[in-house]
Amino acid sequence: MQDRILKFISALRSGGVRISLAESSDAVLAVEELGVKDRNSFRVSLRATLIKDAEHIDIFEELFPYFFDSPNIPPLLNLTGDLTPDEADLLAEALQNLKQELREFVDRLLKGELLSQQELDQLGKITGLNNAADLRYREWMAQRMERAILFRQIKKAIRELMDQLAELGMDREKVDQINRMIKQNQAALQDQLRQYAGNRIAENMSEHSIDDGHQDLLNQPISSLSEKELDYLRSEIQRLATALRTRVSLRQKRSKNGQLDAKATIRANLKHGNVPIEIRHKDKHKKPKIVVICDVSTSMRPYSEFMLSLLHAMQDQIKKTHAFAFIDHIEYISTDIQGKNAHEAVSFVLEKMPAGHYNTDLGNSLQNFADHFMDKIDSRSTFIVVGDGRNNYNDPSIRIFRELARRSHRTIWLNPEAQALWGSGDSDMPQYAPYCDSILQIRTLSELSAAVDRLLSM
Repeated sequence: MQDRILKFISALRSGGVRISLAESSDAVLAVEELGVKDRNSFRVSLRATLIKDAEHIDIFEELFPYFFDSPNIPPLLNLTGDLTPDEADLLAEALQNLKQELREFVDRLLKGELLSQQELDQLGKITGLNNAADLRYREWMAQRMERAILFRQIKKAIRELMDQLAELGMDREKVDQINRMIKQNQAALQDQLRQYAGNRIAENMSEHSIDDGHQDLLNQPISSLSEKELDYLRSEIQRLATALRTRVSLRQKRSKNGQLDAKATIRANLKHGNVPIEIRHKDKHKKPKIVVICDVSTSMRPYSEFMLSLLHAMQDQIKKTHAFAFIDHIEYISTDIQGKNAHEAVSFVLEKMPAGHYNTDLGNSLQNFADHFMDKIDSRSTFIVVGDGRNNYNDPSIRIFRELARRSHRTIWLNPEAQALWGSGDSDMPQYAPYCDSILQIRTLSELSAAVDRLLSM
C-alpha cells in the first residue's frame, strides 16, 4: 500500500500539486494510524495531509479512484447460453456473412468476453496512450482505442446481424432481446476502455513527476537561479501549463450553466405570479481578452519570459492576447511569438532594439503605447503589467497608466519585488498601485503559475 501511496503522490505532483517529503511522510503515517478498511477515512486522511490549497482538491479527487478503487465494470452477459439449438444455428449462419475480423469480435460480445490485459496493453501502445500524462485526454484516448478495434464498424455489423436474424426467421422478440443484451455488453466494453485509459494515464503521471531537487526550483526566487536551472524550468513550462489548463477546464465545467441569477429569475416569473418556473443564470465565466506589457530588461527578463511562455501555452483558455515588451520603449511582440517559444521570442525582441546601453523607462513605453496601440485595450480587456515598477527616475506617466486602467475591465500588476521595497530608490510602484485591481508577487515560478491561474479564474 505504501508503494501505491507514493505513486499517487507522484501523480499529484505531475498534476501540479506541491508536496514536500515531510508531507509525503505525514500521509503514510496517517494511513498507518487510521488504516485502509474505511475508504472514506483513508481518502480524507490522504487529502488532509497532501492538499494545502482548495484549488488542488479537484485533481486529488479525480486521481484517487485510479490508484485505490477497484475497476467498476458491469458484468457482461453470455447470450449464447440462452439460445435454443435452432436459434444457435440461425445465429451461426448470420455470423458467417460478416467479415472475419468483425465476426470474431461480435462473437466475443455475444459470449460476454472483455478485452484481456494483453489486448488492452497492445491498444495502449498503438494509440499512444502509453505516452499520455494528462487526464483531460482520457475520453479522447478511449475513443482512439475504440477506433483501433473498429468499434463503429462493429456496431454497424451488429445492426446488420439483427436484420439477418429476423430475415432468417428468428422470433422478433428474441431478436430484440439479443439486441438489448449485446448493447449492454458494448457499454461495458466502453467502460473498460475508459477505465483502462484513466488508469494508464494516472500511472504515466506517477512516472513523470519532478524529482524533489527540481521541485524545489519551482519555489526558489527566479533571480537566484543559474542559467542551467532556468533551462530546466523552461522545460517544465509546458507541464505547468497543462496542470493550469486542467484546473481552468474543471472550473469551466463546474460553472457551465453559470450561477443562479435571483433577480432575473423573479423578473422572468412575474407573469407566473412570482412562482419560479423559468430559472435564469448569470453569464458563465468567459475567456479573458488579455493585453500584457512585459519588462524585458536584464533583471526582469526571466519573469517576463516565463509569463509569456505560460500565456502562449494556454491560448485555448484565452480569447485574445496582445503582448508587448519594453525596456526604454514599447514593442508589439504577439506576431513575434507565433511559431516560437517565449525564450526565442524575447531574444528576437532584444535583437530588434537598437544597440547600446538600456535604462528601463516604463513611462516612455506607456507613452508609446498610448500613441500607437490604444485601440488594443477596451472594456473587455484584462490589462497586465509584468515589471518591478522601476523607471530609473524617469517620468512614470501616471496619467497614461490611469487612463489605461480606466479603459480596461481590470488591471493586474505582477511584480517580483516585495511590497516593502516599493518606493525605494527609483521605484514608482506606490504611484501605480492605486490604479491596479490586483498586485501579485511573482518571486518564484510557482507564484507566477498561481498568478496566471488566478487571473484566468477572475
